[in-house]
Amino acid sequence: MSRTHQDQLNRIKAEIADSFDEELEMQMEEDRLDDLVAEGMSEPAEQTLERKIYFRELFRLQHELVRLQDWVQHKKLKVVVLFEGRDSAGKGGAIKRVTQRLNPRVCRTVALPAPTERERHQWYFQRYVPHLPTGGEIVLFDRSWYNRAGVERVMGFCTPDELEEFFRSVPEFERMLVRSGIVLIKYWFSITDEEQEFRFNMRIHDPLKQWKLSPMDMESRVHWEEYTKAKEEMLARTHSPDAPWWVVQAVDKKRARLNCIAHLLEQIPYEDVPKPEIQLPDRIRNADYNRAPVPPEMYVPERY
Repeated sequence: MSRTHQDQLNRIKAEIADSFDEELEMQMEEDRLDDLVAEGMSEPAEQTLERKIYFRELFRLQHELVRLQDWVQHKKLKVVVLFEGRDSAGKGGAIKRVTQRLNPRVCRTVALPAPTERERHQWYFQRYVPHLPTGGEIVLFDRSWYNRAGVERVMGFCTPDELEEFFRSVPEFERMLVRSGIVLIKYWFSITDEEQEFRFNMRIHDPLKQWKLSPMDMESRVHWEEYTKAKEEMLARTHSPDAPWWVVQAVDKKRARLNCIAHLLEQIPYEDVPKPEIQLPDRIRNADYNRAPVPPEMYVPERY
């Protein structure tokens, strides 16, 4: 093997390793925070997956997600995935791992803020409809129209009549989506009371995570039992053959991510998409072109 070829191979390996660093950094941060909070707890944390096994499976599943993405584009499928669950249940972490290596023009996340005054007086589902996918797109909802059956119900942001109308309407709304050709997948991330308390403490003790805490999060701790009752009724009244709920056991974040991604891949049969061989074209060089120098004051200081 020539020196030039070996140098190119080393650069390729370095690029691949660098692409994994984002996940490694996120996991190291989570491990650091777990250790920080666990120091003040009397009981040891539950044993989780070995890091080596977790990363091996995660990267394998993410490779399959890329294949699925290609298939969705090729077949012009329309895919909607709802991620629901209590505050700090791990929805955001799972969504990050799904989208991490996908094309953001194909797979995008929708996380809507609180409705505006105008939106509060619209048909309830109206603010969600513009975010639905067209052919060849995957849309992940980080919370969805099920806000009405959860936080809006518990916190008194909707009336009993509005809640009952939601329960009457949502099965029909979802059947309409499915009949239109949308693949609709609904996940509920389930954690225990103790695990939520632990995760909230993680956020309280880490200044890098405190932005995730909101007054609504704090209030959700007070209303744990009310949220449980609301969840139970929501699952009972909105689980249907057309749009079933899938519950992810999410106390162990690593296992939850792997289980959710593996299950998601099973919901849409996919195959390899034939692709033409790609060749990098030769660069056109013009003898009369001279590259202009960049003024030194425009460069970002190289502190590292």
